[in-house]
Amino acid sequence: MGRSSKVKRTRGKVAFTVLLLFSVFYYFCLPKPLFEKPFSTLILDKNGSVLSARIAEDDQWRFVPNDSIPNKFEQCILTFEDKYFYSHPGFNPVSLARALWKNLRAGKVVSGGSTLSMQVIRMSRNNPARTVWEKCKEITLATRLELAYSKREILSFYCGYAPFGGNTVGIEAASWRYFGRSPFDLSWAEAATLAVLPNAPGLIHPGKNRDQLKRKRNRLLQLLVKEGIMDRQQYELALLETLPDKPFPLPNASPHLAEWLIQKKGSNRYQTTLEDRLQEICIQSLERFKPTHEANEVYNGAVLLIDAETGEVKAYVGNHNNPKTPGFHNDMVQASRSSGSILKPFLYSSMLSNGSLWPKELLKDTPLILADFKPENFSHQYKGAVPADEALSQSLNIPFVLLLKEYGIQRFKEDLQAWGFSTINRSANNYGLSLILGGAEVNMWDLGNAYYRFAKKLKEYEVGELKEASSSIHVLTDQADRGKPIDINQGAIHHTIQAMTQLTRPHTELGWQFFDNQQIAWKTGTSFGHRDAWAVGMTSRYIAVVWIGNSSGEGRPGLVGAKVAGPVLFDVLRQLPQGNGFTIPYDEMRWRKVCAKSGLPAAPNCERIDSIYLPHVPFVKKQCPYHVKVFTNAFKEYRLNQNCAHDEKLVEQKWFVLPPTMAWYYAQNNPSYEPLPPWKKGCASTAEKVLDIVYPSQGAQIFLPKDLDESKQSMVMEASHQRADAKLFWHLNERYIGTTQDIHQLPIQLREGEYKLLIEDEDGNSTQVSFIIK
Repeated sequence: MGRSSKVKRTRGKVAFTVLLLFSVFYYFCLPKPLFEKPFSTLILDKNGSVLSARIAEDDQWRFVPNDSIPNKFEQCILTFEDKYFYSHPGFNPVSLARALWKNLRAGKVVSGGSTLSMQVIRMSRNNPARTVWEKCKEITLATRLELAYSKREILSFYCGYAPFGGNTVGIEAASWRYFGRSPFDLSWAEAATLAVLPNAPGLIHPGKNRDQLKRKRNRLLQLLVKEGIMDRQQYELALLETLPDKPFPLPNASPHLAEWLIQKKGSNRYQTTLEDRLQEICIQSLERFKPTHEANEVYNGAVLLIDAETGEVKAYVGNHNNPKTPGFHNDMVQASRSSGSILKPFLYSSMLSNGSLWPKELLKDTPLILADFKPENFSHQYKGAVPADEALSQSLNIPFVLLLKEYGIQRFKEDLQAWGFSTINRSANNYGLSLILGGAEVNMWDLGNAYYRFAKKLKEYEVGELKEASSSIHVLTDQADRGKPIDINQGAIHHTIQAMTQLTRPHTELGWQFFDNQQIAWKTGTSFGHRDAWAVGMTSRYIAVVWIGNSSGEGRPGLVGAKVAGPVLFDVLRQLPQGNGFTIPYDEMRWRKVCAKSGLPAAPNCERIDSIYLPHVPFVKKQCPYHVKVFTNAFKEYRLNQNCAHDEKLVEQKWFVLPPTMAWYYAQNNPSYEPLPPWKKGCASTAEKVLDIVYPSQGAQIFLPKDLDESKQSMVMEASHQRADAKLFWHLNERYIGTTQDIHQLPIQLREGEYKLLIEDEDGNSTQVSFIIK
């Protein structure tokens, strides 16, 4: 009895040990992670559609498994493969017995009886050879799988790792490869076709097995009707659908965005804010003008589209999508390029916001030399005096160089950094006044972000949230970057946008006033050497940024923002939903009385006074200096004063008078401009300035290039006089060099050295400047 009891205890310990070891083995037998496979990289739009994809490292199209499972495919795969999936513990004894009986009758393996859980185990073990021992392992591991994961997770594993023929793995990859759309958009026939493939993936070959694949699909459709999952009408329609042909190439609508995100984030699945329809619009608009651009040997272009409400990037076209295009691989959205004039609205709005500029204020627009910097207008013409809003809408360089000089380069550089321009990081002295003309490099991403925040500030007024515009644009749905707060008056933004709406639209938009009531504020830019053509457009709903050029940096004649990038911009905006226009921030503005001609605070001598809404900021402008009170005879033939009027009646006049140089150029563009009549003989005043030197300016340092014979080129000196028919006498270093009348320009050849230029008129008025020839 004692020996028997001892044996029983020993057997019990052995059994317990075996059970314990089996339990430990059973617990740890399931590998973690279950699958170690590389994934393809997916760029999805906001609605889940594939924009671009990159194949996995093992050359398989295998997408990261989706948490959700398409309902139609789930119904099909369960009906076809595992009807009792949600009720068995990982294996189905009835299915295994039925498979064993079929195999015995056939004398070979014709059925495996595997559940979906067992198939997941088999796939995780790289599909080893089918043996009885392997089947036992699969059953054991399948039960362990059921304990470790939910049924939905197991089904998700199957949907993500099942083979669908060729190098296509998983339902999502298969759906895009064979039907060109999301698995959630499949018809019953399409879902049934994919459901039968993992069982025999070779059937998808487009050149063979078509009849067999169709029979299996139709048999599954019959089962769906039998189970009450489909009705008879759905079944009849499904039978009419054809099988897929050769696999579709996966979409590649955003290759440059894909590369940027892969390098930046390093993930396999990106849910972006883009919309495939808007992405296609931008791609097609760029392609539409491609032949014209290539005829001028301009090969690259990019478009960035932003939602003005949310900051979500809706389209990201980093370059033309044709790999044969020179420079195709360069993402021009992220590339730093010369800004041209595209930054002018930010200076304009800043000066409006601090009260140092008014929208209709006359700005000087005459030839200018500042040390060794000689800016010119793009047209090489000058208006003399031009309203500030017109200077912006026409992108005149001279007025903005003078505005930047007044505002301060360092101050403006700091403003641009606050707006989010990450590439503007050199010293203010390094940029100089060329900062406003393209001396800095920007990229499309920062530019779009800055213009979005610009418009956002006005949007905040519209919704009644008077706060800092600190949000930034973003391309991922789970991302919302924040930027630095911007302190700027919303009334200043309103006036800036109004000026930008006055820019003449491209020739492709002729007649837009008669059929297009959409308010579009836009600005163009052209870099030095015609290397970059920019266009930015804003509506109340969207902001679009367009760049056209060569990624190599090669310039081309005619590569001008308004002529090249502008048409692409408007082609995009024309196809987008229209907004309700920009809100006017009345609470941020106040009525001001201004001189109608000068746009400055009205002075007593102004002929006509207007009242306009201006940003509510400190009142710092001086009164209009361009209107004076004079006395003439009755016919305005000459001026008089009380000392020389004698018997003539003094008639008081309010006269608009510009300084001589401004007046000379202004009169060329404004025939209605009336210069002051001359003084009656013996009445002349010595207080007013009637003569001015246009070029060279005081203290100018001038470099004269050499001709082919090594001699220096001529220099053309220029002067202006208040009286059009005045005769001027020119002296250089106290030596008389010539006389001019009507057109006061005098060419001369000079050597290096210091010079003093003196000019006199017939009445003894004179002016002089000193300059240096290098």
